Amino acid sequence: MGKGRGAVRRLGPRALNRALLDRQLLLRRRRMPVLDAVERLVALQAQEPRDPYVALWTRLDRFRPEALAGPLKERRVVRMTLLRGTLHLVAARDALVLRPLVQPVIERTLFGSSPLRKAVDSVDLHELLAFFRELLAERPRTRAELVRAAAERWPDHDATSLGYAMYLLPTVQVTPRGLWGTPGPSAFTTMERWLGRSPGPDTVPDDMVLRYLAVFGPARPADVQSWSGLSRSRELLERLRPGLRTFLDEEGRELFDVPDGSLPDPDIPAPVRFLPEYDNVVLGHADRSRIVSPEVRLWTEVGWGGALVDGFGRARWKLERADGTATLRIEPFGRLSRDERAELSDEGRRLIRFLNNDAEVQDVHIARRR
Repeated sequence: MGKGRGAVRRLGPRALNRALLDRQLLLRRRRMPVLDAVERLVALQAQEPRDPYVALWTRLDRFRPEALAGPLKERRVVRMTLLRGTLHLVAARDALVLRPLVQPVIERTLFGSSPLRKAVDSVDLHELLAFFRELLAERPRTRAELVRAAAERWPDHDATSLGYAMYLLPTVQVTPRGLWGTPGPSAFTTMERWLGRSPGPDTVPDDMVLRYLAVFGPARPADVQSWSGLSRSRELLERLRPGLRTFLDEEGRELFDVPDGSLPDPDIPAPVRFLPEYDNVVLGHADRSRIVSPEVRLWTEVGWGGALVDGFGRARWKLERADGTATLRIEPFGRLSRDERAELSDEGRRLIRFLNNDAEVQDVHIARRR
């Protein structure tokens, strides 16, 4: 288990699985403040407003929605465009540090695959960004509002495509959007207006990578890049190598890890855990075999969350509501034992109570093998 390249320990999928579950608070629910949990996990996927709540419920003992809604109202946590150019929930103090690090990723994504690249060929990008920044600093606005403003300012241009430029700015999605059970428009304002501070200067991503390894490691450079979008991950890890330990996976690929990262017994039992529609525990590696078995070709679809059985993704779930009844529909990806189905049902009923406690009838339906 040393730091050098001598007798390096090999870790199989179950060893990597149990390490990931333990570091992600999924082997047993922990009692800790919500802000501490968010910071530990670095950032939580937040494309769907309820996703961070489900992610924390499945990880924390006695979690209640107000424990996250409160910090959101108080602006101690925020929802913003971050890792891989997608919406994440992150501690406010981390937002100020992490946003500059992922700015090149966001720019590369927008100019590589969105209609923005062609649209700005005939518009001064600096002028466009200054225009959007002024509007967003004035008051929170939706992208649709920015598109209408751009259409008035540049009537002969593709305003819809120009609207994507808003994601180049360091912005925050404002409440009430993201508050538990509270609908609200997807409106944004500048980080400076919302937090009273601007993002810090550009820094090296060393701390970000170390925090990733602490909760996702042991991991390969490709995993770091898949999670963060950062390029040159191999160079980053090579620079950090003197302070890291290394392993090999079953295929002989080198894995990097923090010195004190937990490595539980691969045979330790793993309880059933329900994951939200999007969760970085599944999206945090280029090779997902440590959490989703290779034979599972379809992990989930839009509107479906995932369920871990014996630590691996072996089912998906969706909550359906109708006429006062809340039904948790679970579709296994393969054969489950009687005990596994019973554990899924028990944990599923707890999930229903969390998501829809006011339903007159609460039911769990586990389909036969898909």
